This record gives sequence, structure tokens and C-alpha cells, in this order.
Amino acid sequence: GLTFPLVPPAGESFNLSLYSNDLVILWKNYWIRGVLSLAMISGFFLIIYMGPVALILVVMTVQIKCFQEIITIGYRVYHSYELPWFRTLSWYFLICVNYFFYGETVADYFGALVQREEPLQFLARYHRFISFALYLAGFCMFVLSLVKKHYRLQFYMFAWTHVTLLIVVTQSHLVIQNLFEGMIWFIVPISIVICNDIMAYLFGFFFGRTPLIKLSPKKTWEGFIGGFFATVVFGFILAYLLSQFQYFVCPVGVNSETNGFTVECEPSDIFVMHEYTLPAVVQNTLRWKTVNLYPFQIHSIFLSSFGSLIGPFGGFFASGFKRAFKIKDFANTIPGHGGIMDRFDCQYLMATFTHVYIGSFIRGPNPSKVLQQLLMLRPEQQLSIFHTLHSQLRERGMLPQAAAQAE
Repeated sequence: GLTFPLVPPAGESFNLSLYSNDLVILWKNYWIRGVLSLAMISGFFLIIYMGPVALILVVMTVQIKCFQEIITIGYRVYHSYELPWFRTLSWYFLICVNYFFYGETVADYFGALVQREEPLQFLARYHRFISFALYLAGFCMFVLSLVKKHYRLQFYMFAWTHVTLLIVVTQSHLVIQNLFEGMIWFIVPISIVICNDIMAYLFGFFFGRTPLIKLSPKKTWEGFIGGFFATVVFGFILAYLLSQFQYFVCPVGVNSETNGFTVECEPSDIFVMHEYTLPAVVQNTLRWKTVNLYPFQIHSIFLSSFGSLIGPFGGFFASGFKRAFKIKDFANTIPGHGGIMDRFDCQYLMATFTHVYIGSFIRGPNPSKVLQQLLMLRPEQQLSIFHTLHSQLRERGMLPQAAAQAE
């Protein structure tokens, strides 16, 4: 925050009206930021209530807006007004990349539904070839658009577009992949970043004295450290609350009868309460021998630690980017906050970590996904897998005797 000295510099008179006006402007800005922050958080809860479809649509909307903000900066900074096809090609490449990523997701999670429609079967079977052909068409259009006096600038903007696609589209796709693993993997990481942003701001506002990094002069060590501890506690409590509900912990699947999303399942082991023996030092201090926790609460500590210690570097990266191009915000979409990208600069980094964390330490075979793939096979292949599975289960003694006799 800003500071106002009570004693004016030597040789200057004290102008009370000037300081009063500055204070009014400062608190007005805080008021606007606070009201809009509460509105955005309330909207976030509403979208969660509306379910996976609403969340996916919101992620896609945010992705498109972030892409538009970054592309517009490049358009203005490099004075690309005379470049032929630049904006058209940028949006064309966005469509191509989204077609590839979301097509992969549809084929992966909704394979059985796709197989029911012949046109969709064709699109699913040749999806990667079609995606490559679409990109190749855009690549050829770019080459044909090259103009001698603009060669360097055109290649600058070509690279600008592709780096933007890498940062925005690829990572927003990972957000949706996390969502399909269970809404808890979407809600907790996003909430952690929001909490850290708020708590670091509050600790910095009230206790901040020591500058943290030159890229963001208002960031302080006090805010950074206070935000870390507050976020770990918040993530631990939120993990406990959400782990109790199937709606949040079950992977998002497809109901073949209704052709709609379903979030019903037998919760996996990390969402089942376990009893843990505490270390001897803790036992002697607290007089407790054991504690009951959801394993996901332990995972939340790692997520919160990343979101608090590494996540802010996404914001520092964005600050460096804005300083490099001498702009204050990515846009002015949200009064007092800047653009959408200003609010999601840390979220994309957090989403990538969450996806890597799930793949490395959590994810096992997804029954819904395996079933979708099985239903895409030919009948004779399905029958072969059935007999193999039946034989394996019988050898393990997992089939009832009546079933074995019936065979």
C-alpha cells in the first residue's frame, strides 16, 4: 500500500488537502476492489453450484478473453496495424488449437457417445489428422501473407501468437483435465490462489515493511510469509470440508442413459477418513496419540505450499511482462483489478502443477474412462477382454461359486 508521511520534507509546507485527496482516492480504490472481489467470489460459488458444464464454459470464456488481451497488447506494442491477416490468423490458430485439445478430451471421456453418431465417428477417428491439416492451412496462409518490408515484424507476431497459445490455451486445457478428475481438484487449487492473493495483500497492508522483489515493489516479505501460513491453514480446512461430499470428489463421468454428466462413485481412498499416529514429539506436546484425517488434507498442504511459495512467481512473471511493454494492466475489464489475465496470472501455473501432481502421485486407472474405451472396441474384442477378465477374477477367487458353475 501507499504510505503518507506525517512530517513534510525539509523546505516544504504541509498540504493537508493534498493528503486528504490522496487518502480518499486510495480508500475509494480499495472499496472498488473489495466489492468486485466479493462479487467474483460469489459468482465462483454460483458456477460451482451449476456444475461441470458451467465450469467448462467459464474456463473457455476466460481462456478466450486472456488470449484477446495478450494479442491486443502485441498488436499495439508492435504497431501491427498494417500487417496483413495478423488478427485473423491469430484467432484462426486459437480455433485450431482448441479444436485439437477439446477434441482429444471428447474422444477420451465420451468415446461411447461419439460411437453412436456416424459423423462423429469419422471426426474422432481422424481427429489428429484433421487438426494437423487445419494448422497447416493456417501456416501456409501466414507464409503467403509475408510482405518484404514487414518480414521481421510478421515473424515477431507469429511467435507472439504461438507463445500466447502455449501459455493460455494449453494450461486452460489442463484446468479442464483437472476438473474431470473430480471437482475438488478444480476448486481447491483455484481457492488456494485466491486465498493467498487476499491474505498476502492483508498481511502486507497491515504489517508490510520489507520489500520482496523489485518487479513488484508493493510486495513484502511479511505479506509473502503471512500469506503462506494462512493459505496452508485455509487449504487444510477446505480439503476437509469438500472431501465429505461425492459431488466434489468423484471424477466427472458420463451417464450413458441420459447422455449427461454424472459425479457419482465410490470415493477413492484419499477421500476416506484414516487414522494416523502422530510423531512422539507431537504426542508429548499435545497429549494426542492419533488423529483422523482425509489423506487429501495432506495433499492439500503440498498444493497450498506450491500456491503460496511458487504460485506468486506467475504474478511476478506477469509484472515483468507488463513492465517490459510499459503497461499497467493487461486490460481494464474489471475496475480496480485490470484485465482477466491480471486475475489469472497465478492460476495457470497452479493448474499446471496440479495436473502434474495428479499424474505423478494420485491418478490410477479411471474406471469410467476405461469403460468408455472398451465400448469403442469391436464386439469380438470386447468378448475377448470379457473372457480374459472373467478368468483372472475366477483365479483370484473373486467370483461367486454360482457364477463359475454357470460358466
